Amino acid sequence: MAMTEDRLKHNRSHTDEGPAGSTEADRSAHRSANETTNESAYVESEESAKSGARGARSSRDAACGGEPGTAGVSADADSPSRSYAPAASRWAVRLVAVGLVLAALNLRPAISALGPLLKEVRADLGMSGAVAGLLTSVPALCFAVFGSLAPRLARRRGPAPVVLAGMVTITVGLVLRPLAGGTGAFLAASALALAGIAVSNVLMPVVVKRWFPSRVGTMTGLYSMGLALGTAGAAAVTVPMTGALGGSWRAGLGAWALLGVLAILPWAFVLKDPGSRRAETPPPVRGGSGTASSAPTAPGEDGRIRIGTSPTAWALGVFFGLQASAAYIIMGWLPQIFRDAGVSASSAGLMLAVTMGMGVPLAFVVPRLATRMRHQGPLVAALGVCGITGYAGLWLAPAEGAWLWALLLGVANCAFPVALTMISLRSRSSAGVVKLSAFAQSTGYLLSIPGPLLVGALRDATGGWHAPLLLMAALLLAQTFTGVLAGRDRVIEDGR
Repeated sequence: MAMTEDRLKHNRSHTDEGPAGSTEADRSAHRSANETTNESAYVESEESAKSGARGARSSRDAACGGEPGTAGVSADADSPSRSYAPAASRWAVRLVAVGLVLAALNLRPAISALGPLLKEVRADLGMSGAVAGLLTSVPALCFAVFGSLAPRLARRRGPAPVVLAGMVTITVGLVLRPLAGGTGAFLAASALALAGIAVSNVLMPVVVKRWFPSRVGTMTGLYSMGLALGTAGAAAVTVPMTGALGGSWRAGLGAWALLGVLAILPWAFVLKDPGSRRAETPPPVRGGSGTASSAPTAPGEDGRIRIGTSPTAWALGVFFGLQASAAYIIMGWLPQIFRDAGVSASSAGLMLAVTMGMGVPLAFVVPRLATRMRHQGPLVAALGVCGITGYAGLWLAPAEGAWLWALLLGVANCAFPVALTMISLRSRSSAGVVKLSAFAQSTGYLLSIPGPLLVGALRDATGGWHAPLLLMAALLLAQTFTGVLAGRDRVIEDGR
């Protein structure tokens, strides 16, 4: 293209002159020849421009099915959707996949392993009922507070080193918690583990976006399935494992630190790859001539994503919070609803396991389905219908259809992997996903705190479950509405 322009300039400069010493007839013939040459050069320039445009479109199309570990989601150098992180090697990408699953398995045992042994912990440490109740709200509070630190840490160090630090922090907290001699030390060790969980929570969608840009649905499904397995597995295995280790709650809770050590290993090796340990470089801003420019042409193109003014970010944050609140309510109160209806304690616990276990197979399917949809609203609405049907069943016939209601509520709980998938889809770049993930999860976990407390207060005030179920249904309707808004085909870089 540049050579064509030079030829045009050169031809124009000689159009009226011709060779030195030429006659008027010669100069006339020379001008005619130059005009023909200029016309040919202009046509060549036009064809070159069209060819470049076709090449750019081909690059963008090819990027949709690109190899995992590529630096971004678009091959077009001037596209704002391109990630400017260095590409990782193939062995590092495979290790990241293993690390992603092990990290997911490690993100919930610190929480779900405590419930089955809480009675023994309280008796040994002299923990009051108020402090024990506080433990149910501490995870969401820590997720909101510490999760907000993830974007700054990832921007300075890169996501892989921060995830590694998160796994180390979780493991140290799990090691220290059984050594606690009092309530204060136990809470401090728990908060340390939860801080590592919070930071890693935020960065998991970022890892998916950066290393697997063309497989967001598949990898989010694997991650979500790992979370579900870690949650259900820790709840089911902790008590028998404690018995096998001598019956001490300290041994039962401390044993989960071994999983933390296992999760550390792949991330430690990933950092040996230079392309994986460096932070992502923000995309340059292009001016009209293709050179760097300080004036952005659209919201978010200057590298400063205004997350707090994005309607999509707020819709996603509220949706995330309401689905988290619903999950905490179901985990905390569903067995009690069944038991108050005449279901045995063992059956009620098994039904809760079924509800939580539904997330294992569905967590792999639902994100892949979500990524194939331009608008995830219909999927959110379908999950909402399952939840409303389950709540209606608990109102009308809690004991008679208990297994069916447990299954339907398990399906409704799959709003969580949908929310994680939408975090990856609602931004063009890994840097945007970091900010959106931190905003949505911090905002969401703060919003999730009052839900379980209000359900318990209504149960105590009314002596039944009708009023709490009405509240749960109202929260689910609000969740569905905000999920439909968050599911629209938009990205935060556009200021929408």
